[in-house]
Amino acid sequence: MLTGIQDALLIHNPAAGRRQSRRARDLDDARLVLRQAGIAVEIADTSRPGHAILLARQAVQQGRGMVIACGGDGTVNEVANGLAGSRVPLAILPAGTANVLGKELGLPWDIPSAVRRIPSGRLARIALGLAAPANPADGSGRYFVCIAGAGVDASMVYSVSSQLKQTTGTLAYWLAGLSHFFGYRIVLFSVDAGGHSFRASQVIVGRTKHYGGPFRITTGADLHSNCFEIAAFSTNSRFRYPAHMLAVWLSRLPRQRDVHFVHAQRVLCHADPGTKVYVEIDGEPAGRLPVEFRIVPDALTLVMPENETQARPAGVH
Repeated sequence: MLTGIQDALLIHNPAAGRRQSRRARDLDDARLVLRQAGIAVEIADTSRPGHAILLARQAVQQGRGMVIACGGDGTVNEVANGLAGSRVPLAILPAGTANVLGKELGLPWDIPSAVRRIPSGRLARIALGLAAPANPADGSGRYFVCIAGAGVDASMVYSVSSQLKQTTGTLAYWLAGLSHFFGYRIVLFSVDAGGHSFRASQVIVGRTKHYGGPFRITTGADLHSNCFEIAAFSTNSRFRYPAHMLAVWLSRLPRQRDVHFVHAQRVLCHADPGTKVYVEIDGEPAGRLPVEFRIVPDALTLVMPENETQARPAGVH
């Protein structure tokens, strides 16, 4: 049960998802539910990429009791980047094309239903992932909450049209995957993680069991741990990827001979000279290799719904 939280900023991406016609009514319902629980809510709409980061940082400076991210994976990622390192809790209202964190927490894909889980939730302090350039001179990097990747999946993320995603939802990623099957030139790159070294065409760095849509890849990952689960795909054959997708559907991916799973707090990925390998974090483009993915402990306070069986009190790691 949340106690002591009397106000919240609800950061809303009005472009997220495909049910925008009823969004205003849903948000009014959400504000009413929270007001009845003693939490006054101000709604702030985002207007451009990066805007949610700024709004979340302002919420920290203003001493808000909580920030609620209403949107998809991109909105959640931006809000988490704005709150990282602070003690201001983050709550989730799934509303976008995809919301991996919402799935991981078992939230309903319905704003009025999901918001009822917030007042009865509990706070947990969790680690975040950080995708940092291998050369510190290139910047400090960006946090991610759920999943990061390099290689085939990141290239698909880069190829997805925002307009197509807006009109077709997750189908846009399937169409991008089909296009890649016929046109993408698979290249191998170097991966060092937890004392293991691989040559891989794709690496998934998981903080959550869910990957996107109904898929679960890093099923040994845990938001409450200070560790990643890494899945490294060593094949350079495009014809192996349909078999991998089928294995994901059947929950048999660990049985694939060319998929390797390790746990680590740090993952370093380097591309070969003359090759370009893209990176994604939480389903959003994030540059190219080289990159270091690393765990940042005690980075974010998350509102866990009471049905999230692994939830732990804030401060427990």
